[in-house]
Amino acid sequence: MTNLQERGHLLTELVNPNSLNLDQLSPLELVELFNDEDQKAVAAVAAAKIQLAQAIDSTAERLRHGGRLFYIGAGTSGRLGVLDAAECPPTFCTPPELVQGIIAGGAGALVRSSEDLEDSIEDGEAAIAGRQITQLDVVVGITAGGTTPYVHGALYAARQRGAKTIFYRLCSRRTS
Repeated sequence: MTNLQERGHLLTELVNPNSLNLDQLSPLELVELFNDEDQKAVAAVAAAKIQLAQAIDSTAERLRHGGRLFYIGAGTSGRLGVLDAAECPPTFCTPPELVQGIIAGGAGALVRSSEDLEDSIEDGEAAIAGRQITQLDVVVGITAGGTTPYVHGALYAARQRGAKTIFYRLCSRRTS
């Protein structure tokens, strides 16, 4: 693994030049800017459609055979994974253990920022061990910039246990 601490070059750490003057925009200009920026996400999904379809297919196959789906992340990325997992039982009538969200720092990190907890590879590995991940399971790592040590540690541990791993950087178009 490369040095995961060097993050200054990441898109998520840079100032977006399109939003330097948010406080000077009219409400309509603000909405237009948000809409323009949202189009970048739509384009990223379109560019990754084959990889996303493959990830869906392999996940469905494992779920059919008794596996579980885990989202793992830190900060906002982790919160979004936990939120998606929490919505599966009421939306799709799934048992709560079928789709689970794991966030660095645990439940407390859902309501209070715990940025330093995302830097531990060992904590990510421990999160996987604590869930007794098996070769039937799928673990989706979610990070904004792609370097979060907690997520990388979790994915490494999941692969060691034979789980299918999927890695998604929110600011890129990558799955693996």
